[in-house]
Amino acid sequence: MKVGTNTVVTIDYQLLDASGALLEEEQGIAYLHGGHGGLLPVLEAAMEGAAVGQEVRARIEPDDGFGHHDENAIRTEPRSAFPPDVKVGMQFAGSPDGSDDMSVYTVREVSEDAVVVDGNHPLAGQTVEFVVTVRGLRKATEEEVAHGHAHGPGGHHH
Repeated sequence: MKVGTNTVVTIDYQLLDASGALLEEEQGIAYLHGGHGGLLPVLEAAMEGAAVGQEVRARIEPDDGFGHHDENAIRTEPRSAFPPDVKVGMQFAGSPDGSDDMSVYTVREVSEDAVVVDGNHPLAGQTVEFVVTVRGLRKATEEEVAHGHAHGPGGHHH
């Protein structure tokens, strides 16, 4: 069996920055392959046709991955809008001015009167490389395909 549409693929991956430094590493991640939104499209395309044990490398540019850094996504909000224990690095959901779209904002600065939050993805503007090893493959169930994602052992887990 090979990676293809409506297969559940279990992978180990490393995420590297442009210099090759390790940013993140995970093992045993399962996703539903075939345009269901479980992976970045460029990475999913690179995975197509891979077999168990195969290593796949995919270089992801900002346009195809985490976007470009947008200065307009950095906002200064009143300190009173946050919990008393707000700290740098905390994340909050919010919507940009005049929008119903929700974004995740990371706290960058906290002062007595204000909190600076950043709506950019932490990897915005960066070129990264995924090094992925296929650990398992199986045909997706009808329920997984209908739901658009892989389910855990024993059935439906959200």
